[in-house]
Amino acid sequence: MTTSPSPIDLPAIRRMDAHVVHPWESFDKPNASRTVLGVGDGAYVFDAKGNRLLDGPGGMWCVNAGHGQQTIVDAIHQQAAQLSYTSPWSHPTESAARLADRLAAVAPGDLDHVFYATGGSTAVDSALRFMMFYNNVLDRPEKKHIISRHDAYHGSTYLAAAVSGKSRDKSWLDTRLDTVHFISSPNPYRRPEGMSVDAFKQFLIKELEDKIQEVGPDKVGAFIAEPILASGGVIVPPPGYHAACLEICRRHDIIYISDEVVTGFGRLGHWYASEPVFDITPDIIISAKGLTSGYIPLSCVIISDRLIQAVSGDSDRGSVFSNGFTYSGHPVACAAGIANMEVFESQELLENAREVGPYMQTQLRTLSDLPIVGDIRGMGLMGCVECVVSQESREPLELDYEVGSRIDQHCQALGLLVRPLINMCVMSPPLCITREQVDEMVSILREGIVRTMEDLHKEGVTTFD
Repeated sequence: MTTSPSPIDLPAIRRMDAHVVHPWESFDKPNASRTVLGVGDGAYVFDAKGNRLLDGPGGMWCVNAGHGQQTIVDAIHQQAAQLSYTSPWSHPTESAARLADRLAAVAPGDLDHVFYATGGSTAVDSALRFMMFYNNVLDRPEKKHIISRHDAYHGSTYLAAAVSGKSRDKSWLDTRLDTVHFISSPNPYRRPEGMSVDAFKQFLIKELEDKIQEVGPDKVGAFIAEPILASGGVIVPPPGYHAACLEICRRHDIIYISDEVVTGFGRLGHWYASEPVFDITPDIIISAKGLTSGYIPLSCVIISDRLIQAVSGDSDRGSVFSNGFTYSGHPVACAAGIANMEVFESQELLENAREVGPYMQTQLRTLSDLPIVGDIRGMGLMGCVECVVSQESREPLELDYEVGSRIDQHCQALGLLVRPLINMCVMSPPLCITREQVDEMVSILREGIVRTMEDLHKEGVTTFD
């Protein structure tokens, strides 16, 4: 068994970690039992005690190339030694220029212009700010409204949070923005009873058109959409949904922003999923997470020639896109991005995702015989198992959180990391995962769900919807 190269003083780490405010933290009941990880190797991580765990969520949708890729590590070291930083306002760097050239080459259509940011949230903010800048330059100051979807997640900065549609994330933080409007989640599992999937798609498309007419086509500036709603529960919209939405946006001169923070960089077997998987060429693509496989923070906004040309030359009115970050195009992060793409190519990770992804979907669906499992959905190397428990005599949200947490605990004891999203178990493993490792993942997940069901039976929660 592989263990940490140096001993980890777990009690000391936990004591010091008490100073860390973790994302989505409850200050009343802080989680002091988080698993401390020490080593990553391919599709596995090892905890502080040396236990091997299959990395089911791939970090947080992001360790696409897998752990321990020496090519990426070496690139980070070499760039930091050569030039650790220079201002993106003043000086281009070779790594930022080379990465932008490669990103433009793999992006669909005329998406050739790369703006660097620091993470998915800042990239979303930058894309939305570009939309506002674009319409200001074109002397359309009221065309700033944004349409998003319920269950969407676009980030934690103010603009990104404002266009996110997960209502439970908005309970205690202000995200008010009177220019943001939401339409229904495109979740076929939650469609109205008796409605076919195709009829549901038509309902969603009409809803988008109706919302545009309600707000005013001259006021709607952008429609932002994840190809697959990731943190909303790996929601795969009905076939043809995105293409129909893009057609509506084109008709009303609305910028279509494809948030590929999760679906980009191989998660669905391609550099970007918009064109090869969903048959759309958006106006803007947002990329992060797999862009460096989580080795170092980096994100980007890729903007079409059409949009850039509209605010260039005689049309620019002396304008300046005054948006940027100290670490935009950070040379070390960009070097990691280049090395990441080299690993993808040399190890044929896109090809492996296209081959193993459908197998993972098939194997996950074998869990449908478990009474607690309500829905299994996904595409490529993204999967979700949603567990549904009767809400009788228990507070619904509390019970949902408890179900996900228990499955996660049982799976960790058996050698698998699961990312519980309330009552949903999400899988997005590294793209280097093998069929045998998929079998291991699904086998452990099955046992984790069975043990959770046994727990609930013992406590008198016996009805599964």
